[in-house]
Amino acid sequence: MGPAPRHRRDDRPRALRAAAAGVGPPGALLPRPCAILSRPPPTRSRRVSPTDVPDRYARFASLGFERPSEHVLRIVMRAPGKLNAAGHEMHRDLADVWTAVDRDPDIRVAIITGADGVFSAGGDLALVEDMADDFETRIRVHREARDLVYNVINCSKPVVSAMQGPAVGAGLVAGLLADVSIAGRSARIIDGHTKLGVAAGDHAAIVWPLLCGMAKAKYHLLTCEPLSGEEAERIGLVSLCVDDDRVDDEALAVAERLAAGSQSAIRWTKYALNNWLRSAGPAFDASLALEFLGFDGPDVREGVAAIREKRRPVFDGPASE
Repeated sequence: MGPAPRHRRDDRPRALRAAAAGVGPPGALLPRPCAILSRPPPTRSRRVSPTDVPDRYARFASLGFERPSEHVLRIVMRAPGKLNAAGHEMHRDLADVWTAVDRDPDIRVAIITGADGVFSAGGDLALVEDMADDFETRIRVHREARDLVYNVINCSKPVVSAMQGPAVGAGLVAGLLADVSIAGRSARIIDGHTKLGVAAGDHAAIVWPLLCGMAKAKYHLLTCEPLSGEEAERIGLVSLCVDDDRVDDEALAVAERLAAGSQSAIRWTKYALNNWLRSAGPAFDASLALEFLGFDGPDVREGVAAIREKRRPVFDGPASE
């Protein structure tokens, strides 16, 4: 018996339409009924106007906000002409926005993505140079880097990341700390700290070994070898890899499933699982301190110069023993 004739377009994936109709190949993976069968029809994505967004979001000028579905907030990193690289403002906003999400009674799930089909190309070089030149800037950004990690971990609402193109730096912190991470096949995931001339601090020391194992973590963090979305999924660094043109749709589908589920059960499960990350707090604090110690050394200046001049860096700074 086939599915009933449709009188309106059904935008759900074919397998989910079949599941809802009670048909499909034997052994098909059926999502939980509460997540799909009782899910309301997807609403049209809309840019949130100042009247829609509480004051808690109005101050995050480097980020865009959309409401693609009920109880779902899409956070969009925006740095036109810079591949959404994080400068002073975005670095601060990425650290602070999660506490605002956590306190928003209308939001159950947040999606983090980048504008124009690009996730984030890392840290703006102007920010890196300011950190190397100015102690006050360095300690401020250190605090923001710490808050970014802990605020994502401690946000009670599930976070879904949708990564396309380059995924580097502060954006990648949120991308990999997300509870469900989705990457396009041609995404380019890189932790480039050692190529810049500083230790791989921020999230890397605690997240990468937990996700993909110590051997793979050491290889990619020490060499800065990039990963495609497919390779990242294969080694367990991301949750899912999909075709590039399906990243946003898949992220929204996952977010809607989470928004339709038991909020207490989902949030308590996230809290319990994230205790693995909380228990690694001392390792994170040490790695972050070592990273920022490097911003006062000569190697980071050579790293920035090499990136600007598009050449291989020649590091001759002193080695630590």
